[in-house]
Amino acid sequence: MNDILLPVIFVILALAVIGSVVTLLVRGRRTPPGLYSSPRDPDDQITGGAHGSTSTDVLERPDGTTTDVLVPDDLSGLEGAPAGPSLDTVDPVQGRLARLRARLVRSNNALGKGLLALLSRDRIDEDVWDEVEETLLMADLGTEPTLELVDALRERVKVAGSRSPAEVKDMLREELVKLVDPSMDRSLATQRHADRPAIVMVVGVNGVGKTTTVGKLARVLVADDKDVILGAADTFRAAAAEQLATWGARVGVPTVKSDVDGADPASVAFEAVKAGIDQEVDVVLIDTAGRLQNKVGLMDELGKVKRVIEKQGTVDEVLLVLDATTGQNGLAQARVFAEVVNITGIVLTKLDGTAKGGIVVAIQRSLGVPVKLVGLGEGADDLAPFDAEAFVDALLN
Repeated sequence: MNDILLPVIFVILALAVIGSVVTLLVRGRRTPPGLYSSPRDPDDQITGGAHGSTSTDVLERPDGTTTDVLVPDDLSGLEGAPAGPSLDTVDPVQGRLARLRARLVRSNNALGKGLLALLSRDRIDEDVWDEVEETLLMADLGTEPTLELVDALRERVKVAGSRSPAEVKDMLREELVKLVDPSMDRSLATQRHADRPAIVMVVGVNGVGKTTTVGKLARVLVADDKDVILGAADTFRAAAAEQLATWGARVGVPTVKSDVDGADPASVAFEAVKAGIDQEVDVVLIDTAGRLQNKVGLMDELGKVKRVIEKQGTVDEVLLVLDATTGQNGLAQARVFAEVVNITGIVLTKLDGTAKGGIVVAIQRSLGVPVKLVGLGEGADDLAPFDAEAFVDALLN
C-alpha cells in the first residue's frame, strides 16, 4: 500500500510546486493589481471587469488598513468621461500654446493698451505718471515692482525725448520682460530617475481648481509621452478621488485612492509613490486636500504628507496652484505654503478671466519661485507652460 501512496504523494507535491512557480512568473510579468499601462493610441481600450463600471483592487498596508487602486473598466461608467472605452486625444503642448496666447491677448488687452496709450501721449507730465502707476497697481503688479518699472520708464522717456508708438511699445516690452524675468528656470522636474519616478506634489487652498489642475497636468505629461500615476491624497472632499479618477481615465492614467473617507492622506500618497516605483512609471502626481493657510493643523499635515512620501524618494516638484483673480491675497497664501513644503513652482489658474496679469511678477518677486504653468480656460487642454516673453507680447498686442 505504501509503495502505491508514496509515488502519488510525490506527484501531487511536484504539481503543486510547479503551479506555484508558474503563478509567480505570471504575476511578475503582469501589471500589479489595479494598475494598467497608459495606452497612447486613442483607439486602444482599457480591458478587464464588467462593462460600464470601475473595478477596485486593494493594496494592503502592514497595519491592516487598505488603499484602493481605482481602475475604470469602461470610461463610459465615469461621470464626465467620454462615451465608450476610447481615450481622449490630447492636444500636443506646443500646438496649444498659440491658441492659449491668443486667449491671453484678448483677456489682458486692457492692461497693455492702457499703458501704451498713456506713454504715447505727446506730453507726459506727473498726472500721466500717476495714471501709469495706478494702472500697474490695479493689475496686481505689486508696489515695489511698480515703482521700479515707473522709474525705469521715466528715465528712458527722458533720454529718448520724442517717441513713436513703436518705440514706446519696444521700451515698455523690454522693461516688462525684465520684471517677468525670462532667466528663471520654468522647466518641470518630471524626468524619471534611474530607480524611481519623478514625484510631483500639487498644493493649494480650496476652490482654486487644484484637482482639475492635476488632471490637466496629467494630460500635459501624457502628451509628452510619459507614463503617469495619480495619487488622490485629498481624502477630505468626498468627490475628489472620483473627480481625479475621471480625469485620469480619460487619458489612460490610473489613480490610487483610499477606500475610506477621511483616511490618512499621507498613507495614500505613500501608496501612490510605491505603486509608481513598482510599475516603473515616469511621474507620480499627488493631489492634496485644499487647505486654508490659517489652519495650522492642516498645514502641519501637509508637511507630514511630504515627509512620508520622502521615505521612498525626494519630492522633485511642489507646485502651488493659485487663482489669478485673488490678487494680493494669493501672495499671503503662497508665503505660508512656501514655509511648510518648500514650493518649487506656481500654477496660475483663471488668468483668462482677469486683466490682472501683474500678479505673475508679484508672486515671483515675493517668493523667488517661477510661474511654471498657466491655466487660460475651462477646456481640458487649457493648461500650458509659462513663457515670459510670450506673456509680455500678449499683454502688449
